[in-house]
Amino acid sequence: FVPFAMSNPPQPTRSLELKLLLPAPIELVWQVWTQPEEIRNWWGPDGFTNDIKKMDVAENGEWIFTMKGQDGKTFPNKSIFREIIKNKKIVFEHFNPGYVATVMFEPKGKETHMEWTMEFATEEMYNIVVKTFKADEGFRQNGEKLMSYLRSHP
Repeated sequence: FVPFAMSNPPQPTRSLELKLLLPAPIELVWQVWTQPEEIRNWWGPDGFTNDIKKMDVAENGEWIFTMKGQDGKTFPNKSIFREIIKNKKIVFEHFNPGYVATVMFEPKGKETHMEWTMEFATEEMYNIVVKTFKADEGFRQNGEKLMSYLRSHP
């Protein structure tokens, strides 16, 4: 007789991850991530515009903006920057829905490798934003918009 052994159950999925080789040097990538006049042009899923009220890219700095959909609905957003290492790393905590975004940059000559992760507070929050609001698709679109913006940047 061999006793039944139960392995540890798999951990719940709570994060989204995006890895891209961006068509721009690190200095430009950093600029379009940290300057309100730049990020408003590519942030968010397709069809959304941004009104950035405050963007203090420093530890404990606030990022406050409103996204507006094509249907006219507005979505107030608030984040707090938790870690900033110029040309290397941005970590911010977003509220409602709750997640922590970590964006890592690595220069690759005239290109930049970026790893962007969104870790949601709970599995339930992940399920709500992914299944109900299609956050995974919006996340992918956001990456595509960033790539396109960098390709067309003067």
